[in-house]
Amino acid sequence: MKKTKPILLAVLCVLFFTSKLASQTDKEQIAAIRNASNAALKSYDHEKVLSFLTEDVLTTTGNGTLLCGKKELENYIVSDGESKMYWIRDTKEIVLNAKRGLAWERGVWNAYHPEKGKEALIHGKYSAMWTKASGIWKIKSQLFVTIDEK
Repeated sequence: MKKTKPILLAVLCVLFFTSKLASQTDKEQIAAIRNASNAALKSYDHEKVLSFLTEDVLTTTGNGTLLCGKKELENYIVSDGESKMYWIRDTKEIVLNAKRGLAWERGVWNAYHPEKGKEALIHGKYSAMWTKASGIWKIKSQLFVTIDEK
């Protein structure tokens, strides 16, 4: 009986937390992933940032460079060296096609450099295509356009 109580408590905790996750809408899941991505970008956790993308992700950078695949994006990030610049995406809209497991996100992005103040140095617009083909929402393609630079 003593061993049963901790096991029962553990099972109840798992059921509680997984039911809470399952009750999130697709839009809420995408928004939560975007927030986690922003946190990873701000903390320079490139591995975590890349984990939110499909292997064959297509990325068009703010200056128009097209990167094909997660590995090419990773090389692009690494080639920037020890840059302190980070980007935050601010979602303005998420539109779902639940039948196909697809979503479209649009918003604005701002680039910051912590050693150069709290104001954004670069600003732009973005859109992203999300897929739930793997059972988890991931970014399949993303387009960034630089609008303003200081």
